Amino acid sequence: MEATARVSSIFIYPVKSCRGISISQAPLTPTGFRWDRNWLVVNYKGRAYTQRVEPKLALVEIELPDEAFSEGWEPTKNSFMKIKAPGMSVLKISLMKPSEVAEGVSVWEWSGSALDEGAEAAKWFSDYLGKPSQLVRFNAVSETRLIDPNYAPGHKIMFSDLFPFMLISQGSLDALNQLLKEPVPINRFRPTVFSFLACHSILVEGCEPFSEDLWTEIRISKVTFEGVKLCSRCKIPTINQDTGIGGTEPNETLMKIRSDKVLRPNMKQQGKIYFGQNLVWKENPSEEHGKLVKVGDPVSVLKKVSSAAEAAA
Repeated sequence: MEATARVSSIFIYPVKSCRGISISQAPLTPTGFRWDRNWLVVNYKGRAYTQRVEPKLALVEIELPDEAFSEGWEPTKNSFMKIKAPGMSVLKISLMKPSEVAEGVSVWEWSGSALDEGAEAAKWFSDYLGKPSQLVRFNAVSETRLIDPNYAPGHKIMFSDLFPFMLISQGSLDALNQLLKEPVPINRFRPTVFSFLACHSILVEGCEPFSEDLWTEIRISKVTFEGVKLCSRCKIPTINQDTGIGGTEPNETLMKIRSDKVLRPNMKQQGKIYFGQNLVWKENPSEEHGKLVKVGDPVSVLKKVSSAAEAAA
């Protein structure tokens, strides 16, 4: 089958709501790309901090060793994640799993235990945000967080909001920016894949604007993904990821061209705006290991619907 597009970028976000990392390849896991949304900053009650309430998280930079994205790589005692922010010293977090457990951690409807990254990390984020904070890691050994079974039964995530992957096309971003007085970069939308096709940590290129709305099954190289739900947008796209300052765009323009009223006029109206497609890995992840998605991989559309009104949302 001829490729419709190619993957142009891959992004992961190791610490939820902090800055992402652009990488050339990403190993797949049952919960998404490896290292994506593995960590979470929480308050003293264990509730998640995100840019919705703490926009300063947009300025927190994350670094992982290059080898962390190699197939089959496992961390050693000398493997660290580095965390940086304006006015702060560098925080080093061992990639070896900590032994202490934090109880009562919650993200949206889910609550459970997580792994506590310790007092130094807690003080770093408390000092940076100016309020009691803690850095925790998802404990996949003891906890399971399932996706809404109405969209993707049997699939699971770590600290992502709702789905393990999101795809956006370069064509869609370009079309939006033509309508804005000040164009916005792709980091406003925190995709996992991006190209002239489109994919959640995936950016694709080579397709028509908003064509990803229609994709219900795509193949990236030899890996098959299902498009399970149009991605509805919160306030985070309005936050400048370079300054941490919020505004009204691009959501104001998206409401005019990408609202449910525009895209799905005969459906129940919820005042939502859509940009991108949420994906899950179609193959049974528990039986599939060692698969990679790489920049430059061909993207082929296997199944699609005829209009955005027919897509799940």
